Amino acid sequence: MIPNYATNHTTASILLVVFVASLIRSAFGFGEALIAIPLLSLFVPIEIAAPLAVLLSITIAAVVVVQDWRKIHISSAAWLLAPTFVGIPLGVALLTRVDQHFVKALLALVILAFSGYFLFRGNTPEVHNDSRAWLLGCGFLAGILGGAYGISSHQIHLAHWKSTLGMKGAAIGRSPSAHGAFSQPASGPWK
Repeated sequence: MIPNYATNHTTASILLVVFVASLIRSAFGFGEALIAIPLLSLFVPIEIAAPLAVLLSITIAAVVVVQDWRKIHISSAAWLLAPTFVGIPLGVALLTRVDQHFVKALLALVILAFSGYFLFRGNTPEVHNDSRAWLLGCGFLAGILGGAYGISSHQIHLAHWKSTLGMKGAAIGRSPSAHGAFSQPASGPWK
């Protein structure tokens, strides 16, 4: 039997993307989906790339939650999670019912907007206390983006980038991994 080199190349490429995305998450506390989904979608359809990135994120987030469970602020996390669960079905509908080219273009716009915001803003937003409106909005947006692309953590970083609670992503611990661990299984690869 002749080996299928195209399949081996695709598998190696996917493993390399997963490694790089995991390295980004380990170094910065978020961002694996921002790297993984666009690169994975070069090798597999977006309907496969997004759930694969979600599974990667869930695995990393679960490890962080186990390590940092004492740092989770339950009240803030609840205000993030409730609207997230409302937004997830909208994101899944976007992924499954809209043309793949449009979905990829929207993902590109989200990444460009996020990158441009931090590139041209100069300084990060400073949040001194929990604003319920901000938490609800970020949670809802995280649900839509998590359902469609598996990327939800960076909105939570925006919500609590610099907090007087003494840590980045302070609403739910050292990083927003707790939010991802609780919300992403619902938006994961099950359609």
